[in-house]
Amino acid sequence: MKLIQPRAPGRVIPGFGLSLGFTIFYLALIVLIPLSAVFLKTFTMTWEAFWTAVTSERVVASYKLSFGASLIAASLNVVFGGIVAWVLVRYKFPGKRFVDALVDLPFALPTAVAGITLTALYSNNGWIGKYLEQFGIKVAFTPLGVVVALTFIGLPFVVRTVQPVLEEAERELEEAAASLGASPLQTFWRVILPTIVPALLTGFALAFARATGEYGSVIFIAGNLPMVSEITPLFIITKLEQYDYAGATAIAVVMLVFSFILLLTINLLQAWTRRRAGKK
Repeated sequence: MKLIQPRAPGRVIPGFGLSLGFTIFYLALIVLIPLSAVFLKTFTMTWEAFWTAVTSERVVASYKLSFGASLIAASLNVVFGGIVAWVLVRYKFPGKRFVDALVDLPFALPTAVAGITLTALYSNNGWIGKYLEQFGIKVAFTPLGVVVALTFIGLPFVVRTVQPVLEEAERELEEAAASLGASPLQTFWRVILPTIVPALLTGFALAFARATGEYGSVIFIAGNLPMVSEITPLFIITKLEQYDYAGATAIAVVMLVFSFILLLTINLLQAWTRRRAGKK
C-alpha cells in the first residue's frame, strides 16, 4: 500500500510562489518605488535647504492645521460613526437602506464637488451658515471648516469598518450579561465595546490617513488664509506649480514620516487591544 506524502505547508495553495512574486512586484511598483522616489528627490537638497523648506513659519502652521484637524475629524468619526453603525445594525426603520447608501456618498462624490457644496452650505449666506452666524459661529474659511470637510470624507471608513463587526457580534453574551443583572451601560462597556474597539481603531486609522492627504474638498471651504487655514497639501501643490520639486518632496517626506509614526502607533495599540481581549 502506497503511503500518501503530506504536502509541504507552502504548497497548500497552488501557484503560491508565483502569486507571492506578483504581489511583491505589484506593491513595489505601485507603493515602494514612488515613495522611494520622494525620498531620493529630497536627498538632492542640502540639509540647510531641507530644514528651511520644512520649518518655515507658514509650513509649520500648515502642519498643525492638517494633522490637528485630521485627528479631531477622525476622533469625531469614531464617536458618531460608531453610533451610525450601531443604528444601521441594531434597528429597523423606514428608509434604512437609503440611509445605509448615503454613508457611501463621500466615496462616490468628487472631492471638489464636496468642497464646493460644503462651502455653499456653511458660508455666511448658506443654508446652515446663516443660522450659525447668528450665534457667532463661522465655519467657512476657518479651521472649523477644515474639520467639517475632513469629517465628511472620513465618516464611511469608520462606519464600514465597525458595521460588520457589530453584525457578527454574539448577542447571546449581551443576553447573558442582562440575565446576570448588568445594566445596559455595563453591558455596552464590558461586553460590546471590547469587541468593537479594534474595529474602531482601524476606522480611526483609515479616516486619519485619508484626512491628512485630503486636498480637493478642503481648499474651497478652507479659504487658504495664510497662518489660519492653509493646509499642507496646498503647499505641496504650490511648490510643484513653482517647479520646486525638491521643496515639494521635502514637505511630503515630513508628512509621510509623521503619518507613518501615528499609524504605526495606532496599529500597535490595536494589536495590543486584540491580544488583551484574547486573554480574557
